[in-house]
Amino acid sequence: MAPVDLSQNRALKIVADAVKGGYAVPAICCYNLEAIIASVRAAEAKKSPVIIQLFPWAINFANGLLVHAAKEAADEASVPVAVHMDHAQSPEIVRRAADLGGFDGIMVDMSHYEKEENFAKTRELVKYCNERGIITEAEPGRIEGGEDGVGDTADLALSGVLTTPEQAEEFVSLGINWLAPAFGNVHGKYGKKGPQLEFDRLRSIRDKVGDRIDLVLHGAGREWFDEKRFHDCIAAGMAKCNLNDAVNDHFTAVMEQKAGKAPLTTLLEEGTKAIQDAVERHMDWMRSTGKA
Repeated sequence: MAPVDLSQNRALKIVADAVKGGYAVPAICCYNLEAIIASVRAAEAKKSPVIIQLFPWAINFANGLLVHAAKEAADEASVPVAVHMDHAQSPEIVRRAADLGGFDGIMVDMSHYEKEENFAKTRELVKYCNERGIITEAEPGRIEGGEDGVGDTADLALSGVLTTPEQAEEFVSLGINWLAPAFGNVHGKYGKKGPQLEFDRLRSIRDKVGDRIDLVLHGAGREWFDEKRFHDCIAAGMAKCNLNDAVNDHFTAVMEQKAGKAPLTTLLEEGTKAIQDAVERHMDWMRSTGKA
């Protein structure tokens, strides 16, 4: 295929603007149509950019229908909205996602392979995505934890798998656009001590590669991440922050409290509003409010 100009890719532009503006953009992990609706409504209410983020499960479960819904929602929004695939962990799912035509970005997560194979697969898949106008994200080191498609959380020392500036430099050479560094963050639940984040490490990674790629935060769990912690992460270089339980737990709480006691339409409307409220709060925390 002929080279594709990625400079107008909306996901790339959204996060690049956040870097320039000193804020971060929330990337909402969406499992259903309600979360997609809530994310866009929050973005329009707060005049904030947002990223709708889907896991491979969204493709496997509904054969791409949720992807098409997310793309339509992004296309029709009055503020900048992009659609991103999180943790695509096999070459097959990366190619399938790229060929669907609904994604602006895909995380090529080959971190479970040995280094040489990881690099070879990542380089090949980055090219495959770029040829279709899609930017890419990758994860050097290893962000431990349990989330869709990611290994189980363990309360263990993570120093052996944390990202180094040298590793970040190597990943830049693969052609990725976004880097998800491991600096003490974990997917899913943190141990009893909470996040042990190494901000000096994160700043050194930013200083090494931040002029060529943008940094994204994984592991912003609801229990431990408040406004100050987001500010600390943004100050150290993060420009896209993934949100999962921090927003989706509010939807399930409505279901738990009112299932069987209210009409289904009421449940869906109130669950959607609960997600929207959580997304809006995080937009304020990340200072993306008013940036659209």
